[in-house]
Amino acid sequence: MKVEILGIGCKKCHELEANAKEALQKANLVAEVDHITDTMEIVKRGIMKTPALTIDGKVVSQGKVLNSEEIQELLTT
Repeated sequence: MKVEILGIGCKKCHELEANAKEALQKANLVAEVDHITDTMEIVKRGIMKTPALTIDGKVVSQGKVLNSEEIQELLTT
């Protein structure tokens, strides 16, 4: 499993990354977690609002900070 946080490194981006790591830990899942800050890469992926969250290449959230419970639900469905 691969989880990516896409954002330029703002406070909300870091919050989303922390929440994603917490969700993985709570769900006892192992995943590669990457934080993509390259603006061109973010635009190339069609992301218009950051932070964004992808799971295995699928965009599951844009423009908001999901809490760990919301992310855990996405990880286990």
